[in-house]
Amino acid sequence: MALPPGLFEDRGPGTDRELAVVFRSGTGGYDTYRIPAAVCTARGVVLAFCEGRRNGRGDSGDIDLVLRRSTDGGETFGEPLVVLDDGGNTCGNPCPVVDASTGRIVLLTTWNRGDDREREIIDGASEDTRRVFVMHSDDDGATWSAPREITTHVKAPDWTWYATGPGNGIRLERGAFAGRLVVPCDHIEAGTKRYLSHCILSDDGGATWRRGEGTPRDQVNECAVVELADGTLLLNMRNYDRAQRTRQVAVSADGGETWTAQRHDATLIEPICQASLVRWYWPDADRPGAVLFSNPASRDARVGMTVRLSRDDGATWAESRLLHAGPSAYSSLVVLPDGSAACLFEAGDEHPYEAIVLARVAFAR
Repeated sequence: MALPPGLFEDRGPGTDRELAVVFRSGTGGYDTYRIPAAVCTARGVVLAFCEGRRNGRGDSGDIDLVLRRSTDGGETFGEPLVVLDDGGNTCGNPCPVVDASTGRIVLLTTWNRGDDREREIIDGASEDTRRVFVMHSDDDGATWSAPREITTHVKAPDWTWYATGPGNGIRLERGAFAGRLVVPCDHIEAGTKRYLSHCILSDDGGATWRRGEGTPRDQVNECAVVELADGTLLLNMRNYDRAQRTRQVAVSADGGETWTAQRHDATLIEPICQASLVRWYWPDADRPGAVLFSNPASRDARVGMTVRLSRDDGATWAESRLLHAGPSAYSSLVVLPDGSAACLFEAGDEHPYEAIVLARVAFAR
């Protein structure tokens, strides 16, 4: 790896480096670290999840879910913890959500046999299929419950491929559905092979789950969700319609059960890649609220990790910050305990998968 000297060095106490390595590929017994997901717990512990890909960079094979915790607001991180390891099988797509009312962190994830490839699963030619599991932690991510399968509750019988997140879910804070946990997901229909986004929902703190309806139109998959000031949900989706190389969005007025008004957002250009979306803060009497969005802001390549700011609930994106001009891919935004925001993202010098780094995002509040 040819990481620029100084730029991707591990962060130490008191440092002011803009980027800090949280996971460096080729260390800790893993060939590659991919698929970041970050949340801040109710007690202020920052959790940085990802997939530890043991034998290669690919999406199948022996893949574990790993975690590093920060108790000082993202300045330093503890030793990596293995959250889920099923031998040679694939445990991936971390999508944590914090239930602020209880402090519980609920983690959604997917599983498949390590010898089943994505194309085989999509074609219905695999030995098994994608399965969905939920875990939880009541001690800020230090320990985790055993995984519990919820596939039959959230995946329709005629769906083949399935993915949770990746990134973060949300707990609704306003309106008739306050308290609901909403986790963005995607699936592929058997036969038609249509790519669609949807959300799964829990009204009892993650004890039980059900699936919402898919988006009105296909050619979308990995997605992120945010609650708007009026209680409406905004779903932001990876787009496969290459006639318009921009993200697609849709809205829900029923807490994620159904989606309408699907359209392209012309500002949010993308090269076909995952992205992240998070509420930074809510509006009050003195200022409008703020929503943040991150992705590699390019129509053609996974480069240029950029965070955009909207002060009108995603209607426009008037401000932006370039975090890394070079190769970059998946990302996960997180609001830190001090109220500032940060982005956990894949980045490198020669390719995007050399490291997963953390960068603070500097916008005026």
